[in-house]
Parts: sequence; structure tokens; C-alpha cells
Amino acid sequence: MIGLEKGKATRRIIGMAMTKHCWKCGTEYKLTGGPGRSETCHRCGSDLKVCLNCVSYDARVAQQCRDPRAEPVAEKHLANYCEYFEMARREFVTPARESPREDRARETLKKLFGD
Repeated sequence: MIGLEKGKATRRIIGMAMTKHCWKCGTEYKLTGGPGRSETCHRCGSDLKVCLNCVSYDARVAQQCRDPRAEPVAEKHLANYCEYFEMARREFVTPARESPREDRARETLKKLFGD
């Protein structure tokens, strides 16, 4: 299914909720427009105007941003002053806490240091 959002063609997979939401807990952002710099999630208190909530955020590209005009931001989970921010509509996926590789490395270090 294809829809229009502010003049842009967007794809929507039937059965999946494409919403604006908090990057950390998934609470839906229901106000029109985008969040202000100091706006936080009413459920978990996380900042909402952050790189992790932006349509241009992409962990696979340089500076993790597809917009070449944007200034580099070091803390992707904290509010910033980016003037190109546009809140993304997508399905909420819980952020990964740990990876099996990190767990194995942590166990190896514990064995090495006798903890």
C-alpha cells in the first residue's frame, strides 16, 4: 500500500503500524508536527528530538546521517538543534540491549581476571 505524507511517497506494509514514537519505549507521539528540542516522552522521559527518531538516521552511513547538510551529532540519543530533523514514521522495534558477542567477550574477561 502506498500513501502520501507531506508530498512524499511512503510505503506501508499492511498489518504493521507505522507511527511516530519514542525511540526508547515505543510510546506513540500523537501531536501534529515534530517535537521541540526540549520535549520528552511522557512515559520514559527520553528526549524526542534526537537522531534516533529522525528519518535521516542510518547507522550504516558516515556520521549515521543521510542528510549531508546536517552538522555531526555525537550523542544520537540526546536532544539536539538539528534544523533538518523530521520525525520518522516506522514500526517500533525494541533497541537491542546486549549482543551474544558482547556477552562472550564479557565472560572471557571475567575468566581472565578471576571475577
